[in-house]
Amino acid sequence: MNPRRTATPKLIGFVFQSFNLIPTLTSSENVAVPLILNGTPKIEAEKKAAELLCTLGLPDKVDTSPQELSGGQQQRVAIARGCIHHPKLIVCDEPTAYLDHETGKKVMEILKKTALKEDRAIIVVTHDPRIVEFADRIVHMEDGRIVG
Repeated sequence: MNPRRTATPKLIGFVFQSFNLIPTLTSSENVAVPLILNGTPKIEAEKKAAELLCTLGLPDKVDTSPQELSGGQQQRVAIARGCIHHPKLIVCDEPTAYLDHETGKKVMEILKKTALKEDRAIIVVTHDPRIVEFADRIVHMEDGRIVG
């Protein structure tokens, strides 16, 4: 087996702007996917996923399918999925796009806490000026070019 192929799910987490949740899975099953891919038993993975969903304010949505969730709830499930396996790098595309101010702040605090661990980094692409206070470094882009 190719070691690079098996190592990738452990190293990188993604939070997509369009969520990319699997419609046939519940919220906790969606969040558990990276853990299961990394060899965690399904029952243990879903338990950890449910705990993280509770932390993100979704205790009553653990067994809910993505179609039954609001955009903000889907975003929190996607964020949980990107963080659950403690990757060294998390890449986020508009992680607060569908979230109200308080939920967005809570999500960014969780991401910042993750980023402060040794050998960890988070890259956030956003138009949301509320995220600036959480950044260690800011790069401005315009038309695909760095401008500041």
